[in-house]
Amino acid sequence: MGESISEATISRIIKTSGSVVRRDEEIIELETDKVNQVLYAPQAGQLSFSVKIGDTVKIGQLIGTIDTDVPAPTGPVAPLAAAAPAPALAAPPKPALTATTGPSARKMAPDVIAEIKAPKAAAPAMQMQPAPSGNRKRMSSLRRTIAQKLVEVKNTTAMLTTFNEVDMTRVMEIRAKEQADFQARYGVKLGFMSFFIKAAAAALKAFPDVHSYIEGDDMVAFPNYDIGVAVSTEKGLMVPVVRKCDTASFGEIEKQIFEYAKKAREGTIVIDDLRGGCFTITNGGTFGSLLSTPILNPPQSAILGMHAILKRPIALNDQVVIRPMMYLALSYDHRIIDGKEAVQFLVHMKENLEDPNKLLLDL
Repeated sequence: MGESISEATISRIIKTSGSVVRRDEEIIELETDKVNQVLYAPQAGQLSFSVKIGDTVKIGQLIGTIDTDVPAPTGPVAPLAAAAPAPALAAPPKPALTATTGPSARKMAPDVIAEIKAPKAAAPAMQMQPAPSGNRKRMSSLRRTIAQKLVEVKNTTAMLTTFNEVDMTRVMEIRAKEQADFQARYGVKLGFMSFFIKAAAAALKAFPDVHSYIEGDDMVAFPNYDIGVAVSTEKGLMVPVVRKCDTASFGEIEKQIFEYAKKAREGTIVIDDLRGGCFTITNGGTFGSLLSTPILNPPQSAILGMHAILKRPIALNDQVVIRPMMYLALSYDHRIIDGKEAVQFLVHMKENLEDPNKLLLDL
């Protein structure tokens, strides 16, 4: 399951105990905090599981056996039938309503005096009304891990965010001018992300502390310039890592992004695709976000948030002009990165994006 994985959850039993299976037939699916993994029958025979859906299993744990003495059918593996939907959870019973009667609001003076003199009975405990019951579903292992890591980051880092804005005019002009030739050469579109990845790689070289992480009392530099790109999927947020961003061409970067997007749609991203990033870029602008404060992706010390491009009036050479502008947000761990350094890092990226020719000098 990968070096960083210590346990998994049984998310789907494809072939039930007692089934006779062929070799290499899909039999069970495991869910980890990163990806799902289907296991295949290592031999043909009668299958027997010792686990059920929802069980947490450790690496190396025996979860089932195959009796190879039972003959299995020959021929190609038949396509799997659609899994039956899980039974809906029963709604909790509603508390029965009982009619109550109380004393008359009108009381005579002798009655009031008698009540004052009489010993008071203990007040009944206040009963909480049950919360309205809706559809309930168990959080996936991936979602639980995301939640755990987000809270851990907030509690264990001194996270701070600095903002800036970038004029996207030159990047958009280059994309429009070079798009056709770029697609003909590389077979993929020239997107915005490759510009930001190259600008981030240049800034990481200029500011080594941002390219480091904390280990005990030490600051350790990452050995590479592999940058993660956050991808939203139906199962949750994943961060596949684009490799060798300091030396890869724009075309090579866009090809990697295209392949990761395809894998995310098909659910075929594997552990190695998510391992080894030194910095992360997340683009909330694809969903219309104008400004946000992204949360660190440990053990990394910084993350860049991209946002929507909107035309806004700005002052340029003492003239008010309309330009396509994007807000940038850099969240960073203040334990390892000073505010001055974080601001300069973001300004470095801004300058390279507003004049992409500088990327050739920086790299």
